[in-house]
Amino acid sequence: MATKIVDKLLPTTMVGSYPRPQWFKQQLLGRDIRVAFKEVQHEEVYTDAVATVIRDQEEAGLDIVTDGNMWYDDYVGVIGSFCWYLYERIDGFEAAKEEHPSTVGVVERNVTQEMLHDWGGVVNNGPVGNSRLRFADLYRIAAKSAHKPIKVSVGAGPINLAWHVYFKHYKDAKELSFALAPLFNKEMKDLVAAGAKYLQLEDLGAWLPLFTNNKDDYKWIREVVEQCCDGVDAKIGWHFCYGNAWGNDILSAAFPTGYQTVLPYFFGTAGIDEFVLDYANRHMDGVEFLKNLPANQGAQIGVLDIRTNAVESPQMIADRVRKVVKAVPADKVTLSTDCGMKPLARMVAKLKLHALSEGAAIVRKEVAGV
Repeated sequence: MATKIVDKLLPTTMVGSYPRPQWFKQQLLGRDIRVAFKEVQHEEVYTDAVATVIRDQEEAGLDIVTDGNMWYDDYVGVIGSFCWYLYERIDGFEAAKEEHPSTVGVVERNVTQEMLHDWGGVVNNGPVGNSRLRFADLYRIAAKSAHKPIKVSVGAGPINLAWHVYFKHYKDAKELSFALAPLFNKEMKDLVAAGAKYLQLEDLGAWLPLFTNNKDDYKWIREVVEQCCDGVDAKIGWHFCYGNAWGNDILSAAFPTGYQTVLPYFFGTAGIDEFVLDYANRHMDGVEFLKNLPANQGAQIGVLDIRTNAVESPQMIADRVRKVVKAVPADKVTLSTDCGMKPLARMVAKLKLHALSEGAAIVRKEVAGV
């Protein structure tokens, strides 16, 4: 197990994104932040927005905070430019939003296809390289405002990026993913050099084999993630988003036992210290499966449902946490949200995080016996 980020049982955090303050209207629109922030107003409002959302999290009682992913633009897919921030800042991708490859020629789109249609596709038109992601720069901005440890999102990972692509240079998702892995590895090492100790890879690629129906894909996906993490001296979580966009539980209908299906292929993945898993959206259904976690890997478990504006009570959160600690030793658990909170109203997000903190405190006392 990696070194603990805080000396506390059942520490609390959130997956990553947080609602933008209403006054933060600026968009990067594909620009390098070192270019966009030459405009003093843009730099100031970004810095103030990060400070504001960190303050919200700290006031809500979180033990580990994030920068709220304020660097996502408000594009598509609810959480904004989750993938587009990266496509726009890595050579080898065209700037235009195209039809999503999976919806080309589809006359009547199902729910998932409709969402991917909104998300859009991108053309890979050359070798990837020359990353301008500036994750270390963004971390330094957040660190100036935080009084608690920071968990850093390193954005959509290589496999996730390769999922939405028209291949005009690389032949397929596998080849593109391996080409992207060194870029992510460098970004993660740069973050560690800047002082970051807790990173989170937001790569939904773990689900890809369920769509390709090819079990051979699990092996190379694992290898790509291991290359991203190789030599990175930090605690690293890997988020297996269960699909929460627009208040939907996207994957449950198609793959009701999704985690049980895919996780065993990734148990023991080198460099991954914890799996970041969404369970609140299914009322913790199947959480007992986590008793199978490897001894050297823990879990950041979602006990807060971000699909709804309804604010859970601390008692409801505590009930969910009790189910978690029956399956996973409490010292291997971090408590979190299901996915990012960007779609919510800011006040709702803060109230939910406060409930998370209070619910965790209830069970923490029970587990510790004090």
